[in-house]
Amino acid sequence: MKVPQNFADAIVDPLAYAEVERVDEALRWLRREAPLARIEPRGYEPFWTVTRHADILEVERQNELFHNADRSVTVISMEAERSIRQLTGGSPHLNRNLTRMDNPDHFAHRRIAQGVLLPQKLREREPRIRAIAREFVDRMAEFDGRCDFARDIAFLYPLRVLMEIMGLPASDEPLMLKLTQQAFSSTDPDLNRSGKQVSDAERVADLHRLRGDVTTYFTDIANDRRKCPRDDLASVLANAKVHGEPLKNYELVSYYGLVATAGHDTTSNTIAGGAWALAENANQFAKLKAAPELIRRHVEESVRWETVVKHFMRTATADTELRGQKIAKGDWLMLCYLSGNRDEAVFNEPYQYDVGRTPNKHVAFGYGAHICLGQHLGRLEMQIFWEELLPRLESLELDGTPTRTKANFVSGPKSVPIRYRMN
Repeated sequence: MKVPQNFADAIVDPLAYAEVERVDEALRWLRREAPLARIEPRGYEPFWTVTRHADILEVERQNELFHNADRSVTVISMEAERSIRQLTGGSPHLNRNLTRMDNPDHFAHRRIAQGVLLPQKLREREPRIRAIAREFVDRMAEFDGRCDFARDIAFLYPLRVLMEIMGLPASDEPLMLKLTQQAFSSTDPDLNRSGKQVSDAERVADLHRLRGDVTTYFTDIANDRRKCPRDDLASVLANAKVHGEPLKNYELVSYYGLVATAGHDTTSNTIAGGAWALAENANQFAKLKAAPELIRRHVEESVRWETVVKHFMRTATADTELRGQKIAKGDWLMLCYLSGNRDEAVFNEPYQYDVGRTPNKHVAFGYGAHICLGQHLGRLEMQIFWEELLPRLESLELDGTPTRTKANFVSGPKSVPIRYRMN
């Protein structure tokens, strides 16, 4: 079936993700009329959109058939791809981290940080994470009933937790937040490096310069941790070996960059999105207040609702078939996680926020071998934060119009003005 051009364009348009309704409309149509569709947005190579929950899982299960490393793992225009290959000497990637690897490299690199982020290891950090959560809840109380929850609280609390786990100084938090926003929001003039709307080629050049800043910062950190290792994730990464050899600096910096950015940005946006949803749905806030044992479900619902990572791309390594469609070797597929988490075949009333939703088999963390490495940390941070905030929060409502980031890969709330009472 021919996909309307306006829907194809919406799937890649950063502004559509800021407006939400446009991309929701396109994904809803695709799920209903063409769950696996080959589309060609203007300025982009053709690719398949995988919009049903079951099909996303099917692709994620088959890591040998659908690769991460062969092409870009985020949807990029032909102009952007040309620019990246020119800068890298032919590689489709500006960085080489876990999201851009296949086995055996993916498995070997994943093991490096996995031990630090396992639930049993994170439990040792729970008292400190709870103390940080209380600090930010106290800060929220000091605003005297009005704040921008995203900017003043949600963006900063997970950042503080991650900086401590990595062993980075709190004084560098503003820098790390800036680097994250420039990396994930390069299509948003309010947050990107240039501070204006730029062409795809200029955006890639900005990201390349950002890579230089990240390299300078984390090379100094790595050198320090090799000389004087500490009990932190920065030391684990700096002294790691793969196949008996230390990580090359390019891969080490890519690893640091992945942990430092994705490690807090996804959690920040989810907490902000959860607060936004509660502020818009008084009945759900009342339900959660009356039954705080629902906090775990509220956390999972906020993860589903916001789906901060909107998509990942995969490349077919051989001719195959999916949902009756013939996929050719080299074809590019977009796993539309936002669509999977609105799939009517899996979720009852998917466009309603439900703090008690169960089951809630969302795909926001991915699935299979590439499932989010930091999912346990993110869940723990969110659970603790709401456990600390909810008992003190007596009322919550919007105090203006929230806004979203203009980005089609990692995006979420940019501003969430709220009015509230606390005890």
